[in-house]
Amino acid sequence: MLKFFIKSISVIFLLSYVHSAQAGDAAAGKKVFNKCKACHGIDEGGKNKLGPNLWNIVGSPIAAKEGYKYSKGMVAYAGEAGNWNDENLDIWLKKPKDLVRKTKMIFPGLKKEADRENIIAYLKANGQ
Repeated sequence: MLKFFIKSISVIFLLSYVHSAQAGDAAAGKKVFNKCKACHGIDEGGKNKLGPNLWNIVGSPIAAKEGYKYSKGMVAYAGEAGNWNDENLDIWLKKPKDLVRKTKMIFPGLKKEADRENIIAYLKANGQ
């Protein structure tokens, strides 16, 4: 019985560690977001720049920020995918043109999974 209890605790610890490792670090994401600042703002009520303002983007409808003109490809993707979530943001941030071939976004993407996780945490911290 003791062995079972110890194994159960170990599994719970491992699962919580894996979850926290995937959650990302908003402070680290803020640093990575410096790569995005030339085209995107993230302030509440902030204006769109070359790209849309990203305040409260996680969970929001794709291609729906008021006052921003999206590409036809992004609008079509929005019709398929609905809202921004961790999964589609990760794919988008990895290589935008792999997700939406004719996007206006010129950024090539973030190769490091940790960078993408951290930016997603930072985006979540700015709006939810």
